[in-house]
Amino acid sequence: MKTLVRVLKSAATSGSYASVVSTVALLHGGARDCSAAFAPVNAVSHWLWGDKALHKEQGSLRYSLAGYCIHHAASIFWALGYEFLLSRRKAEPTKFEALTLAGGVAATACVVDLYCTPERLTPGFERRLGKPSLAYVYLAFGAGLALHALLKSK
Repeated sequence: MKTLVRVLKSAATSGSYASVVSTVALLHGGARDCSAAFAPVNAVSHWLWGDKALHKEQGSLRYSLAGYCIHHAASIFWALGYEFLLSRRKAEPTKFEALTLAGGVAATACVVDLYCTPERLTPGFERRLGKPSLAYVYLAFGAGLALHALLKSK
């Protein structure tokens, strides 16, 4: 039970780091790729608001906040897997191990998000960003996942 609680707490932290860091990448990519920083974040809210969210470019509570909250929840979901895998180790992970595992989870998230998920449940930001920006978002996501472990390591 202690392990489960520890994994849940750690996932909330590492998922939050991953969410914030990857959202910065989304904003940067939106500004660069479609001259609308909030467009990729808004696009995530297509889960709630349908295709209209995919075309919303200005920041708004309805689209931007909903998009961020969905992205944040998804980040914590992926962080659960990351933290579970870390918890299975007998010793604290090295920085290299934490980064490698985070990269593997981020790559898995990318493949699942973009190739295995029904269109209605995709992140949505893939429709507003070019491939280089998408790669940057998932790299940032992986770095954010590892940040918690890196800050704890010696």
